[in-house]
Amino acid sequence: MSRLVLVLGDQLSPALSALRAADRARDRVVMAEVRSEASYVPHHPKKIALIFAAMRHFAAELQADGWDVAYTRYDDPENAGSIPAELMRRAMETGARQVLLTEPGEWRLIEALEDCPLATSTLPDDRFLCARPAFEAWAEGRRELRMEWFYREMRRRTGYLMKGREPAGGKWNFDASNRKPAARDLLRSAPMQFTPDAVTEEVLDLVAAEFGENFGTLRPFGFAVTRSQARRALAHFVRHQLPGFGPSQDGMLENEPYLEHALISGYMNIGLLCPREVCDAVQAAWEAGEVPINSAEGFIRQVIGWREFVRGVYFLEGPDYPRRNALNHRRKLPPLYWGAETGMNCLAQVVAQTRDLAYAHHIQRLMITGNFALLAGIDPAEVHEWYLSVYFDAFEWVEAPNTVGMSQFADGGVVGSKPYVSSANYIDRMSDYCTGCRYDPKSRTGEGACPFNLLYWAFMERHRARFASNHRMGQVYATWDRMEPGHRETVLAGAETFLTDLSAGKPV
Repeated sequence: MSRLVLVLGDQLSPALSALRAADRARDRVVMAEVRSEASYVPHHPKKIALIFAAMRHFAAELQADGWDVAYTRYDDPENAGSIPAELMRRAMETGARQVLLTEPGEWRLIEALEDCPLATSTLPDDRFLCARPAFEAWAEGRRELRMEWFYREMRRRTGYLMKGREPAGGKWNFDASNRKPAARDLLRSAPMQFTPDAVTEEVLDLVAAEFGENFGTLRPFGFAVTRSQARRALAHFVRHQLPGFGPSQDGMLENEPYLEHALISGYMNIGLLCPREVCDAVQAAWEAGEVPINSAEGFIRQVIGWREFVRGVYFLEGPDYPRRNALNHRRKLPPLYWGAETGMNCLAQVVAQTRDLAYAHHIQRLMITGNFALLAGIDPAEVHEWYLSVYFDAFEWVEAPNTVGMSQFADGGVVGSKPYVSSANYIDRMSDYCTGCRYDPKSRTGEGACPFNLLYWAFMERHRARFASNHRMGQVYATWDRMEPGHRETVLAGAETFLTDLSAGKPV
């Protein structure tokens, strides 16, 4: 009897475990653009278009390769609206009673498929470099899960940037060389962009009609939507941007959204690229002397370190992880995250960039939008939903640990040993956002005092009982305690006024 072979929108890989286990001669591949996946959060129109266009191209490639593909478009009148319902519809058409699938990347969909009355055979998603059982074995018995130790183990396991059992260059990371502000460069290369073909244009018209009210600009659209295009984008990055990636990877400049960043995370997350081929390309460029070790190491750490680590944490911690709120933050997400007016230039710049590109690099997400949300005490569930909605590479397995864990410390320290918060000093040092801003990054009190300064110290005081004994934060509290009592009171009062205005919906 034939089986149904489910291929999801983030599983667009020819070597997918479900496809490898299927019989091309008798099994039917099922792919579907469904409302439940496209609207469980208000996804950015560019993100929806990327996934739908890539799905349609991949389905065509499977058909050309001899597969029987049952593909449901979003506007198909027969569309059943969800992945389980589409499987049931296709089962009734074919008489199939078994579904072969690769494990989904989100608990939400795993649970929905478990409730499907069809018999399912779920295979591991072996596109990752660290299988779930391997991560669980690494984590077992550890008092703390720290990415640095996991990363070193992954370096040894994969052999990337290694000399025997020791790290190439004598160090495991080159952070000290990779924390420089970015400089403007009129000759800086941008990520490769692609002109939409007829298939993608049809998707863009559909998304404009169906999701035109969602936050985000749909056109122009330049993402890769095929594996061939994604491989070209990777090669372009390795040749033109990776050599300079390391030193300024944390830098931020107005009107230069990409700097030396790759813009390939989304291609990995939907399956057009696999992490091994990405790291192989970086390793080869380093071995050929085309890329300095600090740039190669900084990039490989993002892939085999953070990316694999957060996936392991997501599945290890379980389905409730995205709803955790260790700091009991309850403030509503303010309208400025959806483009409302704000005098804070850094937030205005990053939100506008997010709206137009469905993209911001990791420091813009962590130290601008994430930092502000944490300092302001915004409900982490709302922050989580915002990040999941607005970025083209956001899928819950990777987004939730980065947001709930690293950015918002809502998991109580599973991902990070301390909250990633800063005053305006960091933003001023690492960006040009403060130039011309109505707020002064040097001021903590008075007219024009930067809200990041006010909120930073208010956050520290509010959570003193939790963090005062943290060895990485002791000096911060010592600095606060040395300030004059009257000055501290003024700072806290200024923060309270700002937060009152923020909650009231006033422009801040």
